[in-house]
Amino acid sequence: MTNVSTPASNPVRPVSAGRLKTRASRVLDRLPRLAFRLYFAFFLTYLLLPLLILAAATFNRSSFPTIVPWLGTTDMWIAALFRDAEMLKALGSSAVIAAGVIAISLPVGTAAALVLTSLHGRARNILYALMVSPLLTPGVVIGIATLLFWRKVGIGGGVALSILAQSSFIISFVMLMVAARLQRFDRTMEDAALGLGASRIYVFRRILLPFLRPALVGACFIAFLQSFENYNTTLFVRGTETPLTIFIASKVRAGLTPVVNALGLVMMITTLAGAIAWEVIRRRKRIAAGPAT
Repeated sequence: MTNVSTPASNPVRPVSAGRLKTRASRVLDRLPRLAFRLYFAFFLTYLLLPLLILAAATFNRSSFPTIVPWLGTTDMWIAALFRDAEMLKALGSSAVIAAGVIAISLPVGTAAALVLTSLHGRARNILYALMVSPLLTPGVVIGIATLLFWRKVGIGGGVALSILAQSSFIISFVMLMVAARLQRFDRTMEDAALGLGASRIYVFRRILLPFLRPALVGACFIAFLQSFENYNTTLFVRGTETPLTIFIASKVRAGLTPVVNALGLVMMITTLAGAIAWEVIRRRKRIAAGPAT
């Protein structure tokens, strides 16, 4: 009879209080990072899920913009978009208004930012309050006030009045963006150029304007988007014109079709392609300028 030897069981080592504190501190250190990741995932889902649903509904055969029930895959709504003359006309009207808003808001907002950063004390606070006040005014009030004022001058509703009405508050966005950029401008460069005999125009064109270029480009995009999606102000000053937001609102009352989804998909693709192209150009310029610096 053979004896079967059993391996001795390893004794359980008690965990010291120091190790417990170390593990607890590691868990506590990881909690903020984990919470941020969860929040970021939730934020992306909240932001992108409606856009993905909008894009998917473009390819559903249903005559109503939805993904449930899925009746089959089609591209008929994209083709219908380019045959919809009324929607294309509304899109063109919004683009013309946005271009006019940029043409007014960019120089006026830049000039206001330059004046604002050159002032000090109470005068600066008063000018800042005046420039920011249109952002705090409801769009309905701006639209009605613009219509009543310019009608007395002889300008009725239409593209021109829509540009004036939207510019009255979009100028504030441009001013804030340019003023934020000017806070990092080294005034000694301007003083040195003036001391060497350069004129004010030359200093602005060769020193200040290149420094402000990123803010100006960003302000152009902000002004375009703010004008393109504006509804409250445009509703009162559009006259017989039908910009895109007014057209879509009328379609909501009459009955939406996936053609609107197709338009949203085209605009998303165009925006994404523009952002990627801008980032590629910016990185190439940085790489090209790297060895020189």
